[in-house]
Amino acid sequence: MVKLSDLKAKDVVNILDGKKLGHICDIELDLDIGKVIAIIIPGRWRGFSIFGKREEIVIPWKKIIRIGRDVILVEVPVFKDFDDHKRKDFYLDDDNF
Repeated sequence: MVKLSDLKAKDVVNILDGKKLGHICDIELDLDIGKVIAIIIPGRWRGFSIFGKREEIVIPWKKIIRIGRDVILVEVPVFKDFDDHKRKDFYLDDDNF
């Protein structure tokens, strides 16, 4: 069994470019079937000063390649700038490849 607190302590790394994406800040659950749907990584800050808001990057569970002792390996597309997508929350699923 894996606890959410254990997952939050692990680095999330994209295997396509080796870049560290950050740490899990939340998960998305389907309560009807009792499964994790996605992990949520904090993205870049949008806005200025105290009025800014952090974007969220939602990575579907099927994009997780391996959960290791210290790291979670994911396979997600590499984008130069998430702002190009004009979305508050960016879902990294098959439609965005």
